[in-house]
Amino acid sequence: MDHFIYRNGQLYAEDVAIDDLAAEVGTPAYVYSRATFEGHFDRLSTAFRGVNPLVCFSIKSCANLTLLRLLLKRGAGMDVVSGGELYRAMVAGCDPKKVVYAGVGKTDAEIEQSLQAGIGWFNIESEQEFENVAAIARRMRKRARAALRVNPDVADARTHYKTSTGQKESKFGVDYERAIRFFETYGRDEWVELPAIHLHLGSPTYSPEPYGRAIHKALQLIKELRERGFTIKTLDIGGGYAADYESGVTPSFEDYAQAIVPLLRDFVESGGGIIMEPGRSISANSAILVTRVLYVKEGGTKTFAIVDTGMHHLIRPTLYEAFQFMWPSRVPEHLVPKQRAKGMDLSDLLTYEIVGPICESSDYLAKARAIPRVQRGDLLCIFGSGAYGMVMASQYNSMPRPPEVLVDGSSFRVIRERETYEDLVRGETL
Repeated sequence: MDHFIYRNGQLYAEDVAIDDLAAEVGTPAYVYSRATFEGHFDRLSTAFRGVNPLVCFSIKSCANLTLLRLLLKRGAGMDVVSGGELYRAMVAGCDPKKVVYAGVGKTDAEIEQSLQAGIGWFNIESEQEFENVAAIARRMRKRARAALRVNPDVADARTHYKTSTGQKESKFGVDYERAIRFFETYGRDEWVELPAIHLHLGSPTYSPEPYGRAIHKALQLIKELRERGFTIKTLDIGGGYAADYESGVTPSFEDYAQAIVPLLRDFVESGGGIIMEPGRSISANSAILVTRVLYVKEGGTKTFAIVDTGMHHLIRPTLYEAFQFMWPSRVPEHLVPKQRAKGMDLSDLLTYEIVGPICESSDYLAKARAIPRVQRGDLLCIFGSGAYGMVMASQYNSMPRPPEVLVDGSSFRVIRERETYEDLVRGETL
């Protein structure tokens, strides 16, 4: 799963004790394990090597430049959804031909930026978007490639409704039934080539089965398009592969590949190319958010553990009702967790409302959570925080964002500085 393990009751990131790290960099802090981050990418690439995909990491899940560069050195491409993410990809050193650009609201300036950079693919989400990209490409005299994002009307019932994207009514992409008409209208454009289909079901998708249904529909669509004279060379099967927020709940990369690779083999053997867009499955378990208990207080029948981080640094529990496993950094040996689960089968646990310092009742990290007893000054570690953590952090209540720290074996370094009060007002004028 990852390289965050307890030794003699002390949590380590690889070979660095979390208490020692926190004493030096302070709290709250995002702490990444390089071995985990790179290891997940390698395992995914190995599992899917039968179809030799271009693996474009989803920057929206985790955007730190140092981390992006680690994947680029391993041959990754980048999946971007904004001009800012494209800028990050380029600063990190990504080959623009390995960039895929998705998103329903690409501005004219972002399209111009992408055409100037020479990105590999636009993932087209609507008819008007294609018309606009083609018009700008014609004006700039820049040729481009695009993939039509098709909604196969497939979803995993366990995917949160706020992150499910593959249904017919989604704001993303076009309905399956409109796809052929789309190609008949735009598939022979002079400036924007349309040789690809793009799928994305949402995230996380906890089973390989929905991918199988969506890919089957996509391959049938490709067959029909080829019969009508359109050359479809590439299938982008998107991302959404789940991460281990709980032990033993998520399929492995090998499980996904076992179901998906055989479906794609004929397409690949006939000369087709495959693109994947993983995000959280690589980054989520690569980091923990380390926070310090400020106060413990009683409120009616509840006990509150008030910590120095909250929804402004990790919004997933509030926004998506998401489960994040949390445990103190140092515990007696009999309370070292053997697994990470919503209900821990251990004695000597107390039930807390784990809340942050933000002046909102919605600022909670966990409700009615049973963990070992904590007191003021203790460190609490929030696992699975590497995806949609720091990238969604804000300065709400004028609170600076935390640093990001990368652990590599027995050493660590800050890869994003803790913000200061001066940073909070930078760019403002009196």
